[in-house]
Amino acid sequence: MAVASSLSGVKNTAIAVIGDGAMTAGMAYEAMNNAGSMKERIIVVLNDNDMSIAPPVGALSNYLSRLISSKAYRSARHFAKELSKKLPKQIETVAQRAEEYARGMVTGGTMFEELGFYYVGPIDGHNMEHLIPILKNLRDDPEDAPILLHIVTEKGHGYQPAEDSADKYHGVSKFDVVTGKQHKPKSNAPSYTNVFAQALIEEAKHDDKIIAVTAAMPSGTGVDKFGDVYPERSFDVGIAEQHGVTFAAGLATEGYRPFAAIYSTFLQRAYDQVVHDVAIQSLPVRFAIDRAGYVGDDGSTHCGAFDITYLATLPNFVVMAASDEAELMHMTRTAASIDDRPSAFRYPRGEGVGVELPERGEILEIGKGRIVREGKTAAILSLGGRLQESLKAAEELAARGLSTTVADARFVKPLDEDMIRDLANNHEVLVTIEEGAIGGFGSHVLTFMANDGLLEKGLKVRTLMMPDMFIDQHKPAVQYEMAKLTASDLVETIMTALGREDELNQPARA
Repeated sequence: MAVASSLSGVKNTAIAVIGDGAMTAGMAYEAMNNAGSMKERIIVVLNDNDMSIAPPVGALSNYLSRLISSKAYRSARHFAKELSKKLPKQIETVAQRAEEYARGMVTGGTMFEELGFYYVGPIDGHNMEHLIPILKNLRDDPEDAPILLHIVTEKGHGYQPAEDSADKYHGVSKFDVVTGKQHKPKSNAPSYTNVFAQALIEEAKHDDKIIAVTAAMPSGTGVDKFGDVYPERSFDVGIAEQHGVTFAAGLATEGYRPFAAIYSTFLQRAYDQVVHDVAIQSLPVRFAIDRAGYVGDDGSTHCGAFDITYLATLPNFVVMAASDEAELMHMTRTAASIDDRPSAFRYPRGEGVGVELPERGEILEIGKGRIVREGKTAAILSLGGRLQESLKAAEELAARGLSTTVADARFVKPLDEDMIRDLANNHEVLVTIEEGAIGGFGSHVLTFMANDGLLEKGLKVRTLMMPDMFIDQHKPAVQYEMAKLTASDLVETIMTALGREDELNQPARA
């Protein structure tokens, strides 16, 4: 934006605000390195509320920050630098080093200045009497040069329940403003994240080569619980998914069994590393992909829509999707047993469906699904978390006189080709359903069926997947209704395919 303003001849100031956690990501330094080499008018505001880049901020530091942000100081500093150039070389060098050393000691800004930024800070971001004059000074600075303003804040500041909570109310459900109590629905089923954590802990008991890697989301992925038991085998690389994937690949080359526990949407950041550092070398990195499908209040930015498509397109990959929490345990153990290639298994956000859990998962046969319900007329081939909706649809179809088979695919890659052939040859209609975008499971099934001649025998085939759009924050149930991935949508799809859509307005038999 700063470069565009310059090219247009417009005198604007581009202002970027970044948190200390995101500052650890590689792209931030790539951008600063690029911006530091230009003489464009850009201000970066670093909101430091956790990393403690600088020591506690006091009155003296605030005063100095306000002083060095002023035009008078910068003019004097510029004059001093110009003057030093007219001095003998030895004196000039000593003067420059002394000035850099003094500023580094006072402000901690040497690193940013090495990247080409004029550093101001750290200052108390909650003290408006200090912050506003500094912002005005920087706004009115006539020089076209990149500036970094370092402010220190406290996450949740001013709201005691947030200040006292472990996560500072980073992500919350509805809560009482007076007491701060969150209204979380009670569930008898454990969350998928906790089930994965316990399953991985169990596998680690039997295998001292198992390692957990996450990227700044230890609590979100359950790696924190694994780390409580095996701290020496748990690694949080920060907001650096690219490095996290390559780090896991390096561990795999040395005979370890790394599990990279990363949200679906965040793994997208590391796709190049997944391809070049893992897939091409066929390294046995295990990807535990949390937040698959719609994620409710976290909205489109955290929605896990694309991982099936972007992983199943890669050679050498095993790709699985858990339909319930017991299946997640099985897939965790299955991934631990795969030592000749990379593997991935995905699972949703939130609570499981309440199935009984084994003490330890079973090793699944690679590329084999399961028949959950037998029928004759219609077949529903479900991948992942839509299995319960598929069973509900089968019940409603049975009430309408239609016998329905429900299958749990388990694997996107390799496909259970024998099961697909059986479903295609013994039913009038076959519907696939998945919690992923177009190009995923349904596309793989259709490609196989087309090449195997299964589409030439009068079979009616339909695919249900996430629509080609981003869906904003809402309750997950509403998001799936909007996406038409519910039991009623399955019923409508099958009835319409059979030419019986007129019966949809008639009540089902009791």
